[in-house]
Amino acid sequence: MEKSGGKQVSVVVPPLEGLAGGGTAYGWSDGGLEDSILYTGKVDPTKVPTADLLHVWCMPSTANIGQQEIPRPLENISLLAARNEKESVQIVLRPKVSWACSGIAGTVQMHCTDLCSSSGDRLAVGQSLTLRRVVPILGVPDALVPLDLPVSQINMLPGETTAIWLSVDVPPGQPPGQYEGVVSISALKGEVGFRCTSQSMPKLEKSELYRELKSCLDSVDPVDGRTMDDLVERQKFTTSVLRRILFSPMFHEFSSDNGSTEMMDEDALTNLSVLLKISVTVWDFTLPITPSLPAVIGISETVIEDRFRVEHGTDGWFDALDQHFRWLLQYRISPFFCRWGDSMRVLAYTCPWRADHPKSDEYYSNLRLAAYAVPYYPILSGCSNSDAEKDSLRKEVEILKNKAHWGKAYFYLWDEPLNAEQYEVIRSMSREIRTYAPDARVLTTYYCGPSDVHYAPGTFEAFVKVPNLLRPHTQIFCTSEWVLGAREDLVKDITAELRPENGEEWWTYVCMGPTDPHPNLHLGMRGTQHRAVMWRVWKEGGTGFLYWGANCYEKATVPSAEIRFRRGLPPGDGVLFYPGEVFSSSNEPVASARLERLLSGLQDIEYLKLYSSRYGREGSIALLEKTGVYLGPERYAADHMPVDLMRAEIYHTCHS
Repeated sequence: MEKSGGKQVSVVVPPLEGLAGGGTAYGWSDGGLEDSILYTGKVDPTKVPTADLLHVWCMPSTANIGQQEIPRPLENISLLAARNEKESVQIVLRPKVSWACSGIAGTVQMHCTDLCSSSGDRLAVGQSLTLRRVVPILGVPDALVPLDLPVSQINMLPGETTAIWLSVDVPPGQPPGQYEGVVSISALKGEVGFRCTSQSMPKLEKSELYRELKSCLDSVDPVDGRTMDDLVERQKFTTSVLRRILFSPMFHEFSSDNGSTEMMDEDALTNLSVLLKISVTVWDFTLPITPSLPAVIGISETVIEDRFRVEHGTDGWFDALDQHFRWLLQYRISPFFCRWGDSMRVLAYTCPWRADHPKSDEYYSNLRLAAYAVPYYPILSGCSNSDAEKDSLRKEVEILKNKAHWGKAYFYLWDEPLNAEQYEVIRSMSREIRTYAPDARVLTTYYCGPSDVHYAPGTFEAFVKVPNLLRPHTQIFCTSEWVLGAREDLVKDITAELRPENGEEWWTYVCMGPTDPHPNLHLGMRGTQHRAVMWRVWKEGGTGFLYWGANCYEKATVPSAEIRFRRGLPPGDGVLFYPGEVFSSSNEPVASARLERLLSGLQDIEYLKLYSSRYGREGSIALLEKTGVYLGPERYAADHMPVDLMRAEIYHTCHS
């Protein structure tokens, strides 16, 4: 029971499906958040406070906010961020009433200011501060579609909740301090793209409008074979018709200088708006430009070729791959392009240009790249064993091994070998590479030992003994987290077989497995479950992480074609971003919320590394457990509060 205006109000807590903001709570209302005014007739947002028309509240980046999410009280945003760190939060909107008349609840305007410190430094809107609308994929909030800045307008649907993803990306050289700004949220009279008059337009007027617009199109298309005089006359005709239409009474309400939506004057807008204050504490710790832990993630070249209609090896192909490479670097990811062959043979490469091309050094020397894949076969030809192609490998290796960045290089030759024959192919390929560069690193992923080599007492013993079968032909032993299940104690059995003094490393990966409740990146998992992928890597002691694909949707031949996940895989497996053309005219990829949470996990590793530099690795693991962030693959934070506690503890104990 709570008191509200002297009355006793009963608050019923609904059952939530899932954890950490992922509840759906369909059909429930929160008695603690009552509308303050009852309206009759048409609602005029120029005379009514936006808070009376719209629920506004904030949620952490780990929350999955469904369309029927329960409103919560509004609290101002307070974030902690290091330099070279990106921190995010969600602003959630839900209409209390409808103030439009065209099938939507109404239009909301969001206006962001720069974030400024008392010393005059700022985090600029559109550069350091961005807004993206969270769009459901298969009903799950995931795609983060960019909004215009500094002013965005959003159409709200009756009875549905909309989440806006606000990110603050702090530059590496940003002065420490307290930065403050405001997001003003206002209900507008009118709505973008819809008007009441257009809904009630008589059929005769619609027909006449259609006829005139079609005559314009017919007059300008086609133009082939026409004289210049003819084209000028047609342009004059088209201009005359369009002017007559635009200045007709039908569009009178749009003819003012105020634009397509009736805008309130600035003072009235400010007085009626919901003002959401943002405070960001930038502290004197800078995340390293080069990630401390390599996270290598695949990009399918064939998906790019099919969807964007670019031919392998053409200028358009190089441009498309270059765009994807540069875009992914901002997520502390070391991308590699991949092409799959028979029996899980894989051609993996980070740079599409040959080692003797000027672009090669530009790619491999990029400080944001923690590791890079060197192709075993020439990228612009197929997988073959011709002498010419072997000579190409030799030239690539001989150029790269003398570079300062060679320590970041690795070869990824085969994915998840299953039998002794495939293991022998890996050994043979590795022998050839090591002939040219004895210190070359080969990465092999696996979740089992060879099926035709038996060890007592069972299959796990064969899995643990894989290093004995691949030594010295593999240096990075990359195992599936699925094998471990909830048995963290098995890590000791795996690492006991490795020889770190000889440069051997243990990396891990996730793909189809492990499944819920273990950490993974599948669509529909909790936000903390996505972020926990990297918490698990840190606690188990892995020195790298691999994810097989970031753009592996079903085949399409049009950039704007709907996204379909591959059959037989869990939704979201192999997909961390979406083509921008699916959501707008932009060709820039659209990040998923899961990719943003993976970035947050990688940033957490830098925090933990800083903490361990003062208190030891065991101290950092104790902090993970003490704050309730991560104790094991089935015991980790269900909501965001432990994450804030851990980060705050590191800030208080490590800042100068």
